[in-house]
Amino acid sequence: MYFYLGSDHAGYKTKEILQKFLTKKGIKTIDLGPHDEERVDYPDFAEKIAKKVSKDKKALGLLICGTGIGMSISANKIKGIRAANPFDVYTAKMAREHNNANVLCLGARTYKPETAKKILKAFIETKPTKEKRHLTRIKKIMLLETK
Repeated sequence: MYFYLGSDHAGYKTKEILQKFLTKKGIKTIDLGPHDEERVDYPDFAEKIAKKVSKDKKALGLLICGTGIGMSISANKIKGIRAANPFDVYTAKMAREHNNANVLCLGARTYKPETAKKILKAFIETKPTKEKRHLTRIKKIMLLETK
């Protein structure tokens, strides 16, 4: 497992903190920017990371903006992406386990970096379920991309 990382200017500092957190856990990261706090538009980075994850089934994505909402909306426009914007450890686990979320979107302005680390840790440690009812629902989500 490895992560493609991206943020906007609001999420830059948190992205840097979480990249170090992932590296300490032995998880490879590929930072696609930005590389400073200059103003940028979050949809550009959501698209960049989501396209990489959609083509690379071994990878996950981590996107950070002010709330995580804009990144989540943007990333979910890319075929094959199931981006989640959990607000605590439990919802991070459920996003991964029940929805096989492949992109985690976090808000740098909505909680402290320590909380973001806990949410990221839960996302990493949770495996997608093999339970039929959830797999059926994931297929239905993916079929929505063709409509």
